[in-house]
Amino acid sequence: MTSRSLLLASHNQHKLEEFRQMLPPEYQISSLSDIGFSTEIAEPFDTFGENALAKTSFIFQHTGMACFADDSGLEIDALEGKPGVRSARYAGEGRSSEDNINQVLKELGTNPERNARFVAVIAYQLSETVAYLFKGTVEGTIGYNPIGEGGFGYDPIFIPSGFDLTFGQLPSHLKNQISHRAKAVELFLNFLRENSER
Repeated sequence: MTSRSLLLASHNQHKLEEFRQMLPPEYQISSLSDIGFSTEIAEPFDTFGENALAKTSFIFQHTGMACFADDSGLEIDALEGKPGVRSARYAGEGRSSEDNINQVLKELGTNPERNARFVAVIAYQLSETVAYLFKGTVEGTIGYNPIGEGGFGYDPIFIPSGFDLTFGQLPSHLKNQISHRAKAVELFLNFLRENSER
């Protein structure tokens, strides 16, 4: 089968590895680091879709290369949808995933209302004016303590519906079948296959 190259508009190695695991081997995925692009990309918007498009349109404008990006995060009902688009920097700029987790657990406290969801939106930019969005969501609850060494971000406190383990405890191959990103990738992959000339 002919291989296809896809450019991920991100420097995030965790995301790069997840996409490489989720997409079939005929898709060769490179990151911004692989093409030597180091400029920081602003994500100033209030929705995942707008932020994903901000990344892809910026990269297309500067490189002329078709590319894809995702913006994703955790929405917690009891926190009125926070941390949302600020998931990666919820505890402040330059803070760690552990800091972000601790901030969420502090704000939730002993609140029994712990429903939450992970959301991922993939943007695929084909030209200056043509882009497509693919959204995936996984429902779950927030645990009272971080458990598990796997995954990244909020994975150690997110328990997906139907499971007793956090994303941090689930093996990566299982997480990559049920996660928000996996669902968005499935839609993205279906589009790529249906539009193989793109």
